[in-house]
This record gives sequence, structure tokens and C-alpha cells, in this order.
Amino acid sequence: MFIDEVRILVKAGDGGNGCLAFRREKYVPRGGPSGGDGGHGGDVILVADEHENTLLKFRFNPEHKAERGRHGEGSNRTGADGASLDVDVPVGTVVYDEATGDRLYDFTESGQRFTVARGGRGGKGNARFATATHQAPTEHQPGRPGQEKRLRMELKLLADVGLVGFPNAGKSTLISRISAARPKIADYPFTTLEPHLGVVQVPDFRSFVVADIPGLIEGAHLGHGLGIQFLRHIERTRLLAHLVDVSESSGRDPVEDFETVLRELASFSDDLAAKPMIVVATKMDVAQDPERIASLRKMADERGLAYFEISSATGQGIDALKHAMSERVLAPLPVAAE
Repeated sequence: MFIDEVRILVKAGDGGNGCLAFRREKYVPRGGPSGGDGGHGGDVILVADEHENTLLKFRFNPEHKAERGRHGEGSNRTGADGASLDVDVPVGTVVYDEATGDRLYDFTESGQRFTVARGGRGGKGNARFATATHQAPTEHQPGRPGQEKRLRMELKLLADVGLVGFPNAGKSTLISRISAARPKIADYPFTTLEPHLGVVQVPDFRSFVVADIPGLIEGAHLGHGLGIQFLRHIERTRLLAHLVDVSESSGRDPVEDFETVLRELASFSDDLAAKPMIVVATKMDVAQDPERIASLRKMADERGLAYFEISSATGQGIDALKHAMSERVLAPLPVAAE
């Protein structure tokens, strides 16, 4: 199961209480104050882990609490600090404060750490209040409470190229052709129910990541079909590949399909709709009507968009498409000095 949004509670440890104590020694007023300080509470720290790929575990474990600090003790013994709690999250997780809506942190690299809730400070024992004129203090402090927050976490997959288009436009077949990803492929709408990532290898030992998300239909921003809930996973991409089925089997006009999906992208985010885009005519092996292909090619030319024709079944145009994608998302190789 793929879970990409959760709500959790984090609670840092409370600080330990300061101690009220007196030692018994001759010539020391009332034995002398000897109460130690309380220990500090543990922090809750979020850590980006490349081995995590879903937020599913938080669905079943929504509360995360660090250890509280130990209380101070007599003989000026300070209480032990509470252990901090590391919580692993997938790379690509964005953390929000649910109460305010503020974005707290965006994990983009493995190993990044963010202290989301700080532990409470330990209270002072009565020994800390002794002065020359106040030699037998009874004052002592309670520990401070640790921070408690309710968080909303979103997972946005990290990919270089995002595949968009109507259901059954050939996105899953394409990603299975150009990478080792093996999403479910079938001849019915919404075969893809969750995003998939595929790593595409290109010459010179370079690679880039492609994201396949469930198809969009008209009204997706209103919740029709699978809605636009998965579009967050292509917000970070550098290029969108807009796949359009030009075969007669779809029963729809290719240009209208393109414009419909573009409107749905804009309804989600203007920035997403404005991303660099290429147009990919799919299922060329079964396309029988040249006018459908010509109309899509003309529309792409008018919009100044690069246009490609492919067939994932036969391999037609696949290499050219991979080369075009890599040119747009990978930095050029450095030129060797002569």
C-alpha cells in the first residue's frame, strides 16, 4: 500500500524536577542544601532515510514520544537526560505544522536531520539557590514540559521527469520499457493506482528518474477519477512528458485530451502547468488516422513544444525520446581539456 499523506503527534520529553534535599554535616546549617538539577527531556528528530519509500508506517503508529529527563537527587546528583527519538521518514517528505499550516522542513537528501520538537529543560535543585545570606533554601524548580506538536506530512517523490496524460495513454507501458520499473499494465482505465518511479540509464553511465502517476480526466480537480491527489509527486520534476493516445481506440480527440489535462494541471498549480513540457504521441503502431496525428503535431508546433512519436510495443521512437529527456534534465558532460 502506498501512503503519501499522514498526520502524527510528536511529544518531546519533559524535563526532570529539581530536588529538595539537605545533607547532614557538622557545622553546615541544617545540613546544607544538596538537591541536584533535573535532567533535560529528549528531542524528537526527523531523519531522511533513503531506504524508506512510503509513509505507511505512520498510519499504524501515529504517536512518537521522546524520553523524559530523570528527576534530580540528593548529594547534588543531576538527573539523567532523556534519550532523544529519531524518526525515519522518506526522502521527499515535507513537514507541516497542522495547527498553523506553516511548512517546517522539506527533506530532499538522505541523512538530513530536523529537530521538530525540543525537550524540556530540567528544573534547578535547591542547591542552586544557596547564597551567603540564604544558606538553607527550600526553593526548587519543576522541569519544563517538552514541546508537543501535531504534524501533517506529505511525501513528494523525487524525480526528474513526470509522465502525465489520460488513463490508458501508455504511461505505465513506457516506464516499463525505458526502466526496470514494473507497474501493473492492463487494457482498462486507472490501472495505475499509485505513483511509480523508474531509473532510466543513458550512455556515459548517467541516469535520470521518471515518475508515472495515475491518469487524469476532465474534472480531476473536483475529485473525478482518482482526482489530482498524486500531482504533488511531479511538483519537483524538471520536465513533464505529456503522453497522448493517437490511436482510434480511445474514441477521443488527441488535441482535446492534451488541453483537458493541461487545464487540470493548472487547476492544481500554475507552476506545474508552466513547467517545461514535451508532447509524446503514443500507440503509433495501431494509429490508423493520419489526421489525428497531424492535428496533435500541429498543436505542439503552435505552442513551441517538442513533439515525439513512439510505440512502446514495437520500440518505435523510444531511443529518441530517452535522448530528448536526458538532454533536458541532465547537465552536459564536461569537455575534456586538450
